Amino acid sequence: MSRTQAQPRPLGLTTPRRPAAPRGLFASLHLRNYRLFFFGMLLSNVGLWMFRVAQDWLVLTQLTPHSSLALGTITGLQFLPILLLSAYGGAIADRFDQRKLLMVTQTAAGLVALVQAVLVLTGSVALWHVYVLATLGGVVASFDNPARQAFVSEMVPEAYLVNAVGLNSTTFNASRLLGPGLAGLMIGAWGVGPVILINAISYAATLAALLLMDPAALHPAPRTRGRGSVRAGMAYVWRRPDVLLVLFMVFMLGTFGLNFQVTNALMATQVFHVGPEQYGLMGTVMGIGTLGAALRAASRRRPRMGVLVGGLGVFTLGMVGLAAAPSYATYIVVLVVVGVSSMTVMTSANATVQLSVEPAMRGRVMALYMMVFMGGTPVGAPLIGWIGARFGARSTLAVGAVATGVATLVALWILLRARRRTGLADEAASPLRERPAEAVTGSAEHGTMTA
Repeated sequence: MSRTQAQPRPLGLTTPRRPAAPRGLFASLHLRNYRLFFFGMLLSNVGLWMFRVAQDWLVLTQLTPHSSLALGTITGLQFLPILLLSAYGGAIADRFDQRKLLMVTQTAAGLVALVQAVLVLTGSVALWHVYVLATLGGVVASFDNPARQAFVSEMVPEAYLVNAVGLNSTTFNASRLLGPGLAGLMIGAWGVGPVILINAISYAATLAALLLMDPAALHPAPRTRGRGSVRAGMAYVWRRPDVLLVLFMVFMLGTFGLNFQVTNALMATQVFHVGPEQYGLMGTVMGIGTLGAALRAASRRRPRMGVLVGGLGVFTLGMVGLAAAPSYATYIVVLVVVGVSSMTVMTSANATVQLSVEPAMRGRVMALYMMVFMGGTPVGAPLIGWIGARFGARSTLAVGAVATGVATLVALWILLRARRRTGLADEAASPLRERPAEAVTGSAEHGTMTA
């Protein structure tokens, strides 16, 4: 049986043993190609977080009378193409040179951002412009995200992968720490136009990093050829109950929990009645939590399913705290907890999936991962926006708490059943106790995940 035709893997306690990962929080930065990518993405993501705050403020204060529905619709349009096109984006990522593909997608994303900056700076922007550009940005992201996720495993050897995934999250969240607060200050001083222009320019940092890389030092996976690659990727995931469980959790988190582009804006403008500086501070403070969790993830040797489920449970409690927060100061404090727990879930889920799938399938599987994680937003964001308009800003957070709480309970039930079955199997097959390495790690065809 070939590796890509593996039997369904049981949900259990450990991931297959792999070569010991190099020690050190910043181990992957010793590799030149990854170091270039890390700092290029850091600068680009600062611009992205500044743009998100600027766009939200533009929509809520200039283009609409604080319309939560419009804001939710824009967020949904950004992610709708991801739902529809990510599977094809993953197939393309497995078929073509991912570095060159990223050069194309990053250039396209920069051009979309530049058009929006020109419209705002010239005073000709209208709400429908933002709708169209959000959709175009989502189309680009459908092909950029799978390639970017899978490209990590090309830049670093497998022993570095958990560290590299954690550091990738660090770039995203270090920029979240800087971007929103900086955007709030710049909006207060000069308006939203210059902030959106900075985002367009920031894509040059990633392009420069990709151009300066040494292609000979990359570790490309085998490229797929022929038709049916999308169906093959879906069939592969369907035969993997361990991956399906992770996808279920990140779907509930991404669709109903991680709508802070909507929920924070509504709480800032409708509940606490604060200005752009305080709104930007919400994203910065949440970034403190997510950055801390990302650094912790980078120091782990292996992803653990128990950490993933526990993080989702803490996130649920944090959402309850946000919904009930009596003041802006309390809300800010709880955002740190929510940031830590959400990033714990995301980094654990990402590393678990990347390490457990075959290299030749990684682009397609990560495309499905991103499709599930982000593709639910076209449903979740407008729904959250409508709930906010109908029942108030706090209700948007309560919905997220209920959804992620259900996901946590379902995951716990499945894992406890799997552990019980594993225990019964060990008792019935006592000779396995004499082969601890095989019993713990599983074979190449039947690896299991850490609890």
